[in-house]
Amino acid sequence: MPNILFILADDLGYGDVGCYNSKSKVPTPHLDQLALDGIRFTDAHSPSTVCTPTRYSVLTGRMAFRTGMKGVFTGAGGPCMIEQDRMTIGGMLQERGYKTALYGKWHVGMTFYDKKGEAINKNGLEAVKRIDYSKPIPDAPIHRGFDYFFGSVCCPTTDWLYAFIDGDRIPVPPTKIIDRSPLPKHPYSQDNRPGMIAPGYEMEEIDLQFLDKSLVFLEQHAKDEKKTPFFLFHSTQAVHLPSFPADQFKGKTKVGPHGDFIFELDYIVGKLMSALDKHGLTDNTLVIFSSDNGPEVPTVLSMRKNYKHNGARPWRGVKRDNWEGGHRVPFIARWPGKIKPGTTSSQTLSLTDLMATFAAITNVKLPSDAGEDSVNMLPALIGKDEGIPIRKYTLHQTMSLALSIRRGSWKYLDHKGSGGNNYNRAGLWGMKEYIVPEKAPLAPGQLYDLTSDPGETDNLYYKKPEIVKELKSKLEEFKKSGRSAPHS
Repeated sequence: MPNILFILADDLGYGDVGCYNSKSKVPTPHLDQLALDGIRFTDAHSPSTVCTPTRYSVLTGRMAFRTGMKGVFTGAGGPCMIEQDRMTIGGMLQERGYKTALYGKWHVGMTFYDKKGEAINKNGLEAVKRIDYSKPIPDAPIHRGFDYFFGSVCCPTTDWLYAFIDGDRIPVPPTKIIDRSPLPKHPYSQDNRPGMIAPGYEMEEIDLQFLDKSLVFLEQHAKDEKKTPFFLFHSTQAVHLPSFPADQFKGKTKVGPHGDFIFELDYIVGKLMSALDKHGLTDNTLVIFSSDNGPEVPTVLSMRKNYKHNGARPWRGVKRDNWEGGHRVPFIARWPGKIKPGTTSSQTLSLTDLMATFAAITNVKLPSDAGEDSVNMLPALIGKDEGIPIRKYTLHQTMSLALSIRRGSWKYLDHKGSGGNNYNRAGLWGMKEYIVPEKAPLAPGQLYDLTSDPGETDNLYYKKPEIVKELKSKLEEFKKSGRSAPHS
């Protein structure tokens, strides 16, 4: 069985990577090389348009809207969305003898306790101030399928609790409110909440600390357990706002701090690839790289204005939106001897599919209560799909639980507008200049043909009522049945 290295970037857009966007202004040589060495999917999607629900869906193969949770976690928010008895990718691979590790951002919720022993499970600063750090976390990643975890509970440089979790403890608790005055100030430095920070928690070095953990894991595994397969989930902070590249990357591109941050992400990918080579792990390791949703609003607005770089190119929409720019993401895979180098696939793929795909690779038969929205994409990875579509239907969701469904080139959005961002909002988040005139403004939903209209500009809701009826009916069926994937 192969080792598996899954690298999940944060808020990296389809157009932020050179091999996906010929007009990208940011150099991404290691990602471009990874694509040359493997396969690049052009129709891959995050299950949601924001962090928390996407990560739940990645780990479980199940769409997060089925839990009923809206929004995202911050600070001491919880409990863990993943139920104790639900199968995760990590747990499934553990049962097949894998050593499993997750380094970086978790963001699927954890339970912290106060001095009275009562669960907090609330977002915000006041909740963080109540945490009793002497008590273990009962629903940390090491209780959801991972042997090792080191990282942050939510967004590492955004969300109120600036402290590292090691296993199910915070060994160095926060002691004060962060002093943000020494931190960089630019259009990409927003979104850094005045939370509690621990000694030694360096905002501009977070991703390099996560990288060090993954590099040590690979080194030790090669030394002590090379005959045991591993699953390493490397979950980056990059390139979520605030864009705080480490010192060694500042000014390395010609496209400002966010460009430097993307460049740092690319460097991280390169270092992980080099580590596989160094330790003789490359030939038997499946590497997958993707992102949890599209690029952030202020990032896209400033990068377009200042540097003519469009992180969502060529799609309409950005993070939070149910249009393609909110959830169509890079997806690159390399597996020497299995995946033909330099190939491209137009198969529609969702990150929920990792569970069924890894199950197929490791000869696991998924039970009926696992991976309910996960489809086996192994034939597409190894070039044995013969051009036949594998996924018949694909679901998408926003943080407000607005839903859409895709069949072939047809995409039906069961709501008006973006489902996420308010395009009439003013200030840093103002998107008015990117409003697309609605051709069917009174329609309660949206229907687009992505083949003839990839920009989602011509709403065919009233012109193709039979397709609207079919897709809306199918969406309701998948909501009621609790699954969209066929039974294995």
